[in-house]
Amino acid sequence: MCNVLRKNAICEKEAMTYLLTAAQMRGIERDAIESGTVTGLELMERAGRGAVDAILARWPALRAATAAILCGPGNNGGDGYVVARLLRELGWSVTIYALGDPAQISGDARINADRWAGPVASLDDLPQEWACDLVVDALFGTGLTRPVEGQGPLFRRINEAVAQSRGPAVAALDLPSGLCADSGRILAAGDDEAAAAAAHLTISFHALKRGHVLGAGPARCGTLAVVDIGLNPPSDEAGIAHLVAAPRAATLAKSPFAHKFDHGHALVLSGGVGKGGAARMAARAALRIGAGLVTLGCPPAALIENAARLDAIMLRRIDDAEALTDLLGDGRITALLLGPGLGVDDRGAALVEAALRAGRPTLLDADALTLIANEGALRDLVHPGCVLTPHPGEFGRLFPDLSARLRDPAVTGPAFSAIDAAADAARGIGATILLKGPATVVADGEGAVRVNDAVFDRAVPWLATAGAGDVLSGLVAGLLARGMPPFEAASMAARLHTDAAQLHGPGLIAEDLPEILPRLLRDMGA
Repeated sequence: MCNVLRKNAICEKEAMTYLLTAAQMRGIERDAIESGTVTGLELMERAGRGAVDAILARWPALRAATAAILCGPGNNGGDGYVVARLLRELGWSVTIYALGDPAQISGDARINADRWAGPVASLDDLPQEWACDLVVDALFGTGLTRPVEGQGPLFRRINEAVAQSRGPAVAALDLPSGLCADSGRILAAGDDEAAAAAAHLTISFHALKRGHVLGAGPARCGTLAVVDIGLNPPSDEAGIAHLVAAPRAATLAKSPFAHKFDHGHALVLSGGVGKGGAARMAARAALRIGAGLVTLGCPPAALIENAARLDAIMLRRIDDAEALTDLLGDGRITALLLGPGLGVDDRGAALVEAALRAGRPTLLDADALTLIANEGALRDLVHPGCVLTPHPGEFGRLFPDLSARLRDPAVTGPAFSAIDAAADAARGIGATILLKGPATVVADGEGAVRVNDAVFDRAVPWLATAGAGDVLSGLVAGLLARGMPPFEAASMAARLHTDAAQLHGPGLIAEDLPEILPRLLRDMGA
């Protein structure tokens, strides 16, 4: 069993690095049951036992306490009946509050409801004041596909208990009720924060669901435990999103017999006077992550300014697209980075066009994304060797229809998610998309998706600082220069970006990120 119970923590078990949709989870359960290796009733029993273990591990002081178990009419409620029975066997005083008529429950959930011989009250009869030590939310779980009607007052009470850390401990089975398992969005017709519950502890079975790390999931789930219920990994990886794993040291290590050109040459294009800071930070990140050489290209007027700030990074005068094309006659330049401080003027547009026509691995960020969004002819030149790194605002300019779907109220489930948006965008434009956020989504045009989960115990709020995105772009470009495929480079860069920020801690500014990389790489053994 894998229970990770640090404050806001995610299970690190390797087999659990995939992020499932509700349908994918049902498919895994169905395959196991149809194979004859386990019954649905046994899976429910395992889930309930694992949930009790997780609850007692999270709150070891609770022994022979009182519990209110809120049970819905489906399998999530069935899990709740198991939890209630097991807690009672441990000497707890337990009351079940059922949503709807328990007599209408069917299947395995009905069997577990019948096994429960204790009190069952209507959810409507829940006391106005909490009179228990533990509340278990087993109302809806992963199966919710529509807004929860009429439970706003209950959810407010639960959320107040969670926010104030007074009153009962609150545990949710699968997900806090009201959240979409596939998107982490609150299923509601309007902007109603009381349309979903929160929890101190959320217990997921077998694997993480997408909704745990996306949207409102991290804010609502509290501490996250993943319980192993004896299921196999997915038999078909198609459509499965994965967390970005910690990079292996060998992937980033350098051969003692290699020349600097064996590690690639990244070219970073910059804007004019006073506009070079972002490009300089990106260039330094590319060099720190192991590109053998990095050159910053800028207009002639900006050469002195940049020369005063750079040493190991080389400088090149690039007036216009013709100069860039001439420079790209050197086949040893293995990756390009355009966008940070580039400018959204004619020069910037011409440089983006020349870079894309060259067909080299190319990182597009910031101003380059704006230029592509504004000019269809540039957009048409984007190729599979490109990585685009938009934040949500830039994503909205590039893909307004997809962005609108993310902003629209989530009135039915499965709701449109950041994973859906990034994957659709990558397929549409034919390149790798890195959609920034606390959970950064990386998708390629072939359907592969990874999520860098800078949430729970990996949260790095101090990354919300000017220039951090430019450093991320430099990391991607440096890895591209070293020959890493776009999807892999974007995924690894996102992970290293978070790891470096964690290693530094609060007080971080963007310039710190490249400087913390040597220690990070050394600690990794690279």
